[in-house]
Amino acid sequence: MSNQELRCPNCGKVFQVDESGYAAILKQVHDAEFEKEVKRLEDSIDKKKSDELTIATMQQERSFSEQMKEKDDLIAEKDREIDSLKNTLSLQERDVEIKEKNLLERHKDELRIRDEEIERLKDFKAKLSTKMVGESLEQHCQSQFNQFRMAAFPNAYFEKDNDSKSGSKGDFIFRESSGDTEFISIMFEMKTEMDTTEKKHKNEDFFKELDKDRNEKNCEYAVLVTTLEMDSDLYNSGIVDVSYRYPKMFVVRPQFFIPIISLLRNAAYNSLEYKKKLEDVQRQQLDIYNFEQNLETFKNGFAYSFDQANKRFAEAIKGIDNAIDALTKIREKLVTSGNHLNAANNKLDAVSIKKLTNNAPSVREMFEEIKTE
Repeated sequence: MSNQELRCPNCGKVFQVDESGYAAILKQVHDAEFEKEVKRLEDSIDKKKSDELTIATMQQERSFSEQMKEKDDLIAEKDREIDSLKNTLSLQERDVEIKEKNLLERHKDELRIRDEEIERLKDFKAKLSTKMVGESLEQHCQSQFNQFRMAAFPNAYFEKDNDSKSGSKGDFIFRESSGDTEFISIMFEMKTEMDTTEKKHKNEDFFKELDKDRNEKNCEYAVLVTTLEMDSDLYNSGIVDVSYRYPKMFVVRPQFFIPIISLLRNAAYNSLEYKKKLEDVQRQQLDIYNFEQNLETFKNGFAYSFDQANKRFAEAIKGIDNAIDALTKIREKLVTSGNHLNAANNKLDAVSIKKLTNNAPSVREMFEEIKTE
């Protein structure tokens, strides 16, 4: 077994070792390095695990933080929505309160105006006779209309209905036209009575007669201006549509006389263009109808004339045929007559004095004497 020289890395001294000693030293070195390497690897693995754990923890924390942020953002958004809804609801509630307050105030004003009007009318009627009550209501409405005529109804017709040929008449007629097209017409009836009147009338007592007047005067609407049934909540509420009883009929208190005219007039004026188009269509339909009637009259007249001409033509043809038959028969007779004439002429040519006097010797002698002389 050979010896090996080794130098100490610390002191530099060289010493001899045999193979077994070298193997022992090498083993020691190997074990130390292995353990060192194992330790290094263990440390590296531990560090890697620690780093991965740190990274995973940081990622988990970051993810959790992001989730929490999203959750907070959602919550904040919901809170903002809730606050917005609360604000909207609060505004709506305030708006409703304001509207309710305004409506209540307006209703109070309307009730106050109505009560004042009722009291004024009661006081006014108490000073008038029964006849003057009715006349004064008409005068009141006419005066109101005249106040607004030039501003609101400069081209309108509003006059007393004086035509009672049918046995009845309304009080006033309102009409307005655009060009040649009348787009609104209203028959008005004014009704009132004294509070001391024993027999109290109802508004509906006059509906039938008003509708009759409307139709007879060719008005589109009918309006009853009335102070009857002053305690009725229905008639005191404003403009009352009673079209369920009679078509296009309304009942109003005197203070709504001008508003009902404006309402109906403006609605009719807005539909004027459609009314004109409808009238154009109706005129066209009338023209078409008249054309069809004229065409039908022409066809009937032509058919009659053709029938008469055809009959006369047939009669003429028949007359010609009869004439041809008659002429044919006349021709045949003339031909026969001609034959007889030819035969007679031939016989005449054959006649001589000798033949004629053959059996008359004395006559023959007479002719001979004449011939000798």
